[in-house]
Amino acid sequence: MTFVSGRDALAPTFPAAPDSPPVEWLVADGLTDYPTALAFMENRAAAIRAGAAAECVWLVEHPALYTAGTSSRPGDLIDRRFPVFETGRGGQHTYHGPGQRVAYAMLDLRRRRQDVRAYVAALEAWLIATLAAFNVRGERREDRVGVWVRRPDKPRGAGGAMAEDKIAAIGVRLRQWVAFHGVALNVEPDLSHFSGIVPCGVAVAHYGVTSLADLGLPATMHDADIALRAAFEQTFGPTISA
Repeated sequence: MTFVSGRDALAPTFPAAPDSPPVEWLVADGLTDYPTALAFMENRAAAIRAGAAAECVWLVEHPALYTAGTSSRPGDLIDRRFPVFETGRGGQHTYHGPGQRVAYAMLDLRRRRQDVRAYVAALEAWLIATLAAFNVRGERREDRVGVWVRRPDKPRGAGGAMAEDKIAAIGVRLRQWVAFHGVALNVEPDLSHFSGIVPCGVAVAHYGVTSLADLGLPATMHDADIALRAAFEQTFGPTISA
């Protein structure tokens, strides 16, 4: 595990306009099935576009499933052991399941900044700041979306490249500048479930998947939620419980 310094935890911000209301913060109990989550996001995003609802972040856990993004390749689905859902978000195949915190962010970029690359960078910054609360250094990679941790304890790749594991995934969709889908942080999922896919299309031997628990940090989902909310407010602005 690589530890983070206060300097490395500094992150770009993506605030809303000064007259914007706080982002509503919702936490779902139990497991939320994927079609229910999609319907909620579609409806809330439409209401935000119409000016009828505030921005929203919704934290859920899903039952074990795979999702296929708009860039997914059929060959990356190795073992259809769980239900597979086609989704309109960007990216490739990913896994969701118990022990993974999914944060669906329904944000209005018209009130923030109409720049998709900057928005994705802000999502990465949110996750990096969240990990810093657990003294873990998460890093972004130009050629790999998501947040990664270096693993000097694992075998190196060809040419001596250090092993790295992905600890958080990002997938977004925008419609008329209102974003939905979001991020997924591995708290304590069953990492063997990722073996049914090529996660996010990255098939390199020294790139794997990890979690807070795998890094020796037995954080609870509640611990992760507290860190996610604090880091979100640093990056995107104030929230209000709904």
